[in-house]
Amino acid sequence: MAGIGELNSLKITVLTEDSVLYESHYLGQHGVSFLLEGAKGSDVMRILVDVGQNSQALLNNMKLMNISPAIIDAVVLTHCHYDHTQGVAKMLREIGRRDIQVIAHRDIFRLNFVTEPYLRHVGIMPGDSREEIEKAGGSLLLTRDPVKLMSGITTTGEVKRQTDFEEVGIALKTIEGGEVVDDQMLDDISVVANVNGKGLVIVTGCSHAGIVNIARHAMELTDCEKIEGIIGGLHLIDASDDRIKRTSEELSKLNPEWICAGHCTGFKAQVELYLTFRERFSPLQTGMQFVI
Repeated sequence: MAGIGELNSLKITVLTEDSVLYESHYLGQHGVSFLLEGAKGSDVMRILVDVGQNSQALLNNMKLMNISPAIIDAVVLTHCHYDHTQGVAKMLREIGRRDIQVIAHRDIFRLNFVTEPYLRHVGIMPGDSREEIEKAGGSLLLTRDPVKLMSGITTTGEVKRQTDFEEVGIALKTIEGGEVVDDQMLDDISVVANVNGKGLVIVTGCSHAGIVNIARHAMELTDCEKIEGIIGGLHLIDASDDRIKRTSEELSKLNPEWICAGHCTGFKAQVELYLTFRERFSPLQTGMQFVI
């Protein structure tokens, strides 16, 4: 996919995140959800990226932001985990139309679980099964490949693992051929927008594929070497000091204009990113808006 076209502008609204803006009246939750509004000439597309895990809190925030679910044109699920997908069927019912495209990796509905501190399924929950999503008006588009949503916006598809220091970030398991195996989270995808005169904006869920892998993959996919911004979770919360430092160093080489990271990023990683990027870094919080 050499080139994806360009947007005239992109607006990102953080609908929900683990923390909230200072003195705001929004509700936080463990999870993220973003509204992307891409404009190309007279064409505008509004894309919901993830839905957090608590529909009531998400819808409360949207109401306070004067954002109606009915404006949403498509939904992207970045990976299977409940804190990004729980309530997607309810959100589709709130959108209230049929055949809303729901884009995700082909393996998103697999069993995905942890065994520490105890056995627990952490993937898509029963209320958001294929059947429930389709019954609620969703039209599933499941693929390993990138999906172009409009001129200037694409999903990454399955991210090529290139670095020798990045990892999934949590001990996850799945079942293959009747055996319990480590889950490499190949379903972890991101959304990439190319804004005219600015460059790439990369929107991640948890970056289980590794944020440096994701950024490099996005640059190769779009044939664009300029990164305007990176926003989302980087899943460094349990990473070693060495991995955190190496991640920050490698991101610095890619020279994004700004990074806004939270959710599963972790405090130590946020500190390291601040020390590296200074005013170009900010912690992700519910209620933030970016206009590019």
